Amino acid sequence: MNMKVKPARPHTGRDLLQVPGPTNVPQRAQLAMAESLIDHRGREFKAMFLEILDRLGAIFQTSGRIAVFVASGTGAAEATLVNVLSPHDRVLMFDSGFFAHAWIELARRLGYDVQVATADWGRGIDAEAIEQHLVEDRDHRYRAVAMVHNETSTGVTSPVTAVRAAIDAARHPALLLVDAISSLGSMDYHHDEWGVDVTITSSQKGLMLPPGLSFLALNEKAFAASKTACTPTGYWDWHTALDAHASGLFPYTPATSLLFGLRETTEMLLEEGLINVFARHARLGEATRAAASAWGLDIVCTHPERASNTVTAVRVPERYDADRLRSRILQRSNVALGAGLGRLASTTFRIGHLGDINDAMLLGALGAVETGLAECGIPQHLGGTQAALHSLIAAQTGIEHDNKKARRR
Repeated sequence: MNMKVKPARPHTGRDLLQVPGPTNVPQRAQLAMAESLIDHRGREFKAMFLEILDRLGAIFQTSGRIAVFVASGTGAAEATLVNVLSPHDRVLMFDSGFFAHAWIELARRLGYDVQVATADWGRGIDAEAIEQHLVEDRDHRYRAVAMVHNETSTGVTSPVTAVRAAIDAARHPALLLVDAISSLGSMDYHHDEWGVDVTITSSQKGLMLPPGLSFLALNEKAFAASKTACTPTGYWDWHTALDAHASGLFPYTPATSLLFGLRETTEMLLEEGLINVFARHARLGEATRAAASAWGLDIVCTHPERASNTVTAVRVPERYDADRLRSRILQRSNVALGAGLGRLASTTFRIGHLGDINDAMLLGALGAVETGLAECGIPQHLGGTQAALHSLIAAQTGIEHDNKKARRR
């Protein structure tokens, strides 16, 4: 018998990847990654990689050192800890979300003395609590403070500048280590100006590539700390990486195809202009929140000034299943949304709005969400997509008005 298998999802139209990472890879990068490999110790590779490092400096907004590892963001997180800490060193960390908790558990497995400060998942990190912890640490046992800038599981952004100010107010020498994996390249971030000692990120978020590359920006204080830290390092030794990077090389075989893509995506970000990239993400974040508000659905972030411009975590009403909703939307519309993580599992879905995305892509995804809510019988007020559209129009009108004023001057 000739039986046809019914496809799990329709094959018409494009898939929309609206998870907060990995993000959509732009066609320019896809084509670049399809290029034939080159000698990773040859002149062409060296020139390319040195150019990439220069562009990464512009994106981190730093004039300091940048180390690149073939790894996910977790690799960068481990590399940071093992390069600046010694066994049993004390580090202050914050349970501000699923990914912050993952960094905490990683530090514990590595044998560090992790002191966890509680944080409201809906608000993020409290800088005053940091200052209090450090003021009480008269012997300066804390070697580092580690935080997540933009918590992907909650859609909450914590203020790096306030944390830096708290450390300074306590007159404490602790290093400031920042996970900017879901913010760098999408939201305003200043490694040097903000006084961050180590910033980490990875390729699959604002840098618009598949997973596989991780990056660390470090200042002189962090570099000096790494010279005396005595946690055993092998692959993650940033001195070995930096020595090779100085001449445009890796200390091992690099992910050349991903670097081809990174050459394109870093160029795209700088072509658009970082200030415009940040404004685009702010516009899309505001539109997404306008949609959720119009639907009558709560978001996890409880303080509007801390709402993330790269991801919005939306709660479904009690007795409804967010995972069933996501499955229905994927089945019907080919739109993939992020799952709720940790304590937010099954009660929350996440809409990613970062990377290679524009107004039309977001509106399509929000339309699919609105349809899915109706089909799953989840109580809502229709009009979320329309509210997002109005938000985008208002933002664009404001930009055009500002441009006209600038031209008149």
